[in-house]
Amino acid sequence: MKEQRLQAIHEILTSQQVGSQEELQQLLSAKGFSVTQATLSRDIRTLRVAKRPARDGGYVYVPENPVQAVPVSGKGLVESLEFSGQLAVLKTRPGYAAAVASEIDNRSPLEICGTIAGDDTILIIPREGISREEIKAVLKPVM
Repeated sequence: MKEQRLQAIHEILTSQQVGSQEELQQLLSAKGFSVTQATLSRDIRTLRVAKRPARDGGYVYVPENPVQAVPVSGKGLVESLEFSGQLAVLKTRPGYAAAVASEIDNRSPLEICGTIAGDDTILIIPREGISREEIKAVLKPVM
């Protein structure tokens, strides 16, 4: 139940602006999760959520590391793959690049030297002599 609740919190915070714990508690309740303020505070710490200034002058909750407690299947997270010379650029849904890049790195494919991830973009650095087709084949499990 906790893992599902953490996933729900993550989805809420990455899909909309939430300015208070009370608002987050109501949004969780609408998804079927009844939590106390103390539990919600612990969950916020677990997900490393911080309050950041919003464009409208208020504050919003933002996960410090958006991939904390979010399993990566890859399906639905990757939006596109483009090449520039030998380098590959993988675009993901906002907040998921680090998780997808970690999955690529953890698979340790010999074809890929390394990755650099932002919020929704991953730079993939292939090893010398690796073709685009080989990179596409290696990335297929996370696409």
